[in-house]
Amino acid sequence: MVGGVTESVPARVVIADDDPDIRALVAIAVKRAGLDLVESAADGTAAWQALQSHRPDLAVLDVSMPGLTGLEVCRLARSDDSLDGIHLVLLTAAVDDQSRAAGADAGADDFFVKPFSPRELALALSALMSKDN
Repeated sequence: MVGGVTESVPARVVIADDDPDIRALVAIAVKRAGLDLVESAADGTAAWQALQSHRPDLAVLDVSMPGLTGLEVCRLARSDDSLDGIHLVLLTAAVDDQSRAAGADAGADDFFVKPFSPRELALALSALMSKDN
């Protein structure tokens, strides 16, 4: 507490994408949203391990990654009671309704199509995390 005001702790975020340029753009969006990036993973298996070790508030996951896919990581997170309340955002190059339905079925809270604007992603992440406050 500072000066009688409680400081809010920024939401903790794990991001995962096999493309380092996309990871960098997502990291920019996370920073712009005022969130705390705790780990950046290059594949789905590392993403799942990061979720288990960090227990973040939010994960931004690429749908198509080596190891586990973003959809598989979503399903695992939704079936793990210790990750109850985590927000999951999927990134994909696919724009069809079937892809969106697969993301929703896996438990994703939101879905962003690549290429995306880091500014728009930052606004969406900020809005998603402000729902908790």
